[in-house]
Amino acid sequence: MIEFLKQPWPWYIAGPLIGLTVPALLILGNKSFGISSSLRHICASCIPANISFFKYDWKKEAWNLFFVFGIFLGGVIAVTLLNNPDPVKVNPKLAEELSGYGISDYSNLLPAEIFNWNALLSIRGFIMMIVGGFLVGFGTRYAGGCTSGHAIMGLSNLQWPSLVATICFMVGGFIMANLILPFILSL
Repeated sequence: MIEFLKQPWPWYIAGPLIGLTVPALLILGNKSFGISSSLRHICASCIPANISFFKYDWKKEAWNLFFVFGIFLGGVIAVTLLNNPDPVKVNPKLAEELSGYGISDYSNLLPAEIFNWNALLSIRGFIMMIVGGFLVGFGTRYAGGCTSGHAIMGLSNLQWPSLVATICFMVGGFIMANLILPFILSL
């Protein structure tokens, strides 16, 4: 059974399983799926500041913190019990393109040449990890939710703002992957 779990699952199994979280959350507790709001709940519970953004009854949303903790715990279990020692499989055309940027180590989920402590001190690493992290956080707050909240939950509820947000996420992803990332990787 564990060997079956270690294999990559095809989209037609993984996709519906992810999609089934929406009706499960709605049926079990009339709750919306989304991860980005959990950071706000953590800050509201831990920071005793007089900031209006954090002044609300975060205890009503405690279920979300348990949900996120379950995701974290699932990740720990997966890394511990279901770890695949084989290198990540990368399309040969992509591997050839990335080798032009000096990226060739696919032994982890993230390329070691970009995502390590030494790379963080370089301009390329700083842009990708610090600036990129800030932009993701800002975009999540500006869009009123993250990709999981909008693309999975919002679209399934036929919410117009989620459609707009998801289209913007996709357009931004295409622009980043095809125009901006090659420039950053060449630094």
